[in-house]
Amino acid sequence: MWSPTCNSKVMWKMLADRWEPDFNRVLTVLRRQGEPDRLPAFELIVDMSVGETVLGRPMPTEVNDEQRQYRIDLMLALGYDYVPGGHTFGFPRREGLARLAEDTSPERNRGQRGWRNESQGTIGSWEEFEQYDWPDIEKASFEDIEKLEPLLPDGMKVTTTLPGGVLENLVDLMGYEPLCYALVEDYDLVKAVADRIGQGELDLFKRLAEYDHIGAMWVNDDLGFKTQTMISPQHLRELIFPWHKAMAEVAHAAGKPVMLHACGNVSEVMEDIIEYVGMDAKHSFEDVIQPVAEFKRQYGDRIAALGGIDVDRLARDSEEDLRKYVRKVIEECAPGGGWALGSGNSIANYIPVRNYLAMLDEGRKCGVYRS
Repeated sequence: MWSPTCNSKVMWKMLADRWEPDFNRVLTVLRRQGEPDRLPAFELIVDMSVGETVLGRPMPTEVNDEQRQYRIDLMLALGYDYVPGGHTFGFPRREGLARLAEDTSPERNRGQRGWRNESQGTIGSWEEFEQYDWPDIEKASFEDIEKLEPLLPDGMKVTTTLPGGVLENLVDLMGYEPLCYALVEDYDLVKAVADRIGQGELDLFKRLAEYDHIGAMWVNDDLGFKTQTMISPQHLRELIFPWHKAMAEVAHAAGKPVMLHACGNVSEVMEDIIEYVGMDAKHSFEDVIQPVAEFKRQYGDRIAALGGIDVDRLARDSEEDLRKYVRKVIEECAPGGGWALGSGNSIANYIPVRNYLAMLDEGRKCGVYRS
């Protein structure tokens, strides 16, 4: 049974004995099978500039075994039970569409930060649909995932992501504003684009599911913004969720949990996500939308929750205030299991490393389950 005591020397001894990676504790959370030995930490993304600060050395730029070992070393040092693996499958965009602005990160500035172009896309007509170079799964490389396997220490697994989900790629390929018009004016084109994306991603899931050392699979598909879904719930049910369901079924047939990363307010479709799609876990939380503790109280008997330490708090709080906040979230979410500690979204380059490490440290101190 989980205990809220956070400062015991005995607890630190217990943690030291349990610090070897063990993906089974993640599976215990994802499958809602009670409380694992300790609270696992879980993230969609840890920015490598943050990792370089943690390890005190740069990551090799070439994707080779040296870089793979670096990534494993980083995840082990931070206390994770997995390492992300990559592939080359994706949906290319027309060049020059990204919007750019100054990167304001005070510690690890990249010069510029990019985001989606809302008003323009790559596909806006049937002619452009036919001319688009749709990716072929047989031409994708899975070398990174394959070569991670012999490097993994006992107990560690690999996690994988999509190249953005069905809706994300639909928004990127058509542009958000043109997509909204097309849903009314040329629905058949929207459905054709969504179905080509969905089939490609389903093919990707089938390939990824073949790897035994992949422990769990992400459907990373941002579905909303602060107040509602990006497109109507009915359009999500018609265009997006059937593909999510098909991917979840592939993962489950291979014995792998499937996790939904979806930013935004998805309250109108949570029942679809749980009952129709069959997701094992939900990730991405903002306190201004719904704090993760509230989400767990509402849905935790049917779906696991991942992360939820608000990114704004991680970026802006003093370390002392952040630690108090993290402890409160742990106290609310850890009992009974079904939750993993992590940010509400990802560890971006603008998050102070001291705050990121403080979050993990509170998990080490307070996240011990004991009988």
